[in-house]
Amino acid sequence: MEYIIIIISAIFINNVVLAQFLGICPFVGVSNKISTSLGMGGAVIFVITLATIVTWLVQMYLLQPLGIQFLQTIAFILVIAGLVQMVEIILKKVSPGLYQALGVFLPLITTNCAVLGVAILTIQKDFNLIEGVVFAVSNAAGFTLALLIFAGIREHIELMEPPKVMQGVPIALIVAGILALAFMGFTGIV
Repeated sequence: MEYIIIIISAIFINNVVLAQFLGICPFVGVSNKISTSLGMGGAVIFVITLATIVTWLVQMYLLQPLGIQFLQTIAFILVIAGLVQMVEIILKKVSPGLYQALGVFLPLITTNCAVLGVAILTIQKDFNLIEGVVFAVSNAAGFTLALLIFAGIREHIELMEPPKVMQGVPIALIVAGILALAFMGFTGIV
């Protein structure tokens, strides 16, 4: 039951983009088309899950035993940047097709604050490794869900030809606000 609460809460109630405002740059920047949003979502799921596992291990087996938890943010940034670079190199050698599919999105994820935010939240919520992985996958799925819904709405709005002054970022921000309000409707479920 605890895992179901973590999943529902992370995807709908405390959505990493719409409730916690982490990962706004790729949310607004990559959401012009559903196809690019789907690619970014897949890359985010992969990287957030992998980064959360590695940062949890670094926290529990390096930072805490040495009593240097104050270096958590710097250590996590370095780990995430190194991890994304390593994944990029390995994918390029092992699976060129997957590398081509994720190629543009992997460097973007290095600067996605949602990856760092989920890693830090996992430690702050005192999750064990399994709970942390469930939390990470759920947050990444919530990011992807919000991104896909937002991209679908933006594609539909482009067909409607809004007034020139509202085209682009202004209408995107209004839609994002309304989408955040819609997700607030899930508050109270858990």
